Amino acid sequence: MTTTLKYPLALASVFLWIGFVSAISFMEAWLKFRAPGVTIALGLEIGRLVFGALNKVEWILSLSVLANLVYVGKSMYSFKNIFYFVPFLILVLQTFWLLPDLDFRAELHIQGNVPANSNLHWYYVGMEIVKVICLFIFGIKLIKLE
Repeated sequence: MTTTLKYPLALASVFLWIGFVSAISFMEAWLKFRAPGVTIALGLEIGRLVFGALNKVEWILSLSVLANLVYVGKSMYSFKNIFYFVPFLILVLQTFWLLPDLDFRAELHIQGNVPANSNLHWYYVGMEIVKVICLFIFGIKLIKLE
């Protein structure tokens, strides 16, 4: 039995994507507020910058996966691709809904206003968890045993 990598770019991109999301969303996001001298306003400014950059990296990695699937001639309607399209849809939602709303709330806070309570952060965290799980399953399914 040999392992063949029919989708090497997709495989590398998926696991890099998991690494970036895990490092930023599950570690950096809350650790920065524990650093001495980091105020909430400063932490929010850092977060806006870092999550904006993460979003751009995620788009590059997501489109790399898609390009590799298309290049190899992969049927986009395969069941295992649901584990790619769910994170892709989450990325779309984060880019066009959650991040802009979270940025707006952060800006209000930075300017000294206290925004009303919201569950947006919890939605973001939940989506990140679903994204990482789906990407992991998709990455494993990209490795074909023959």
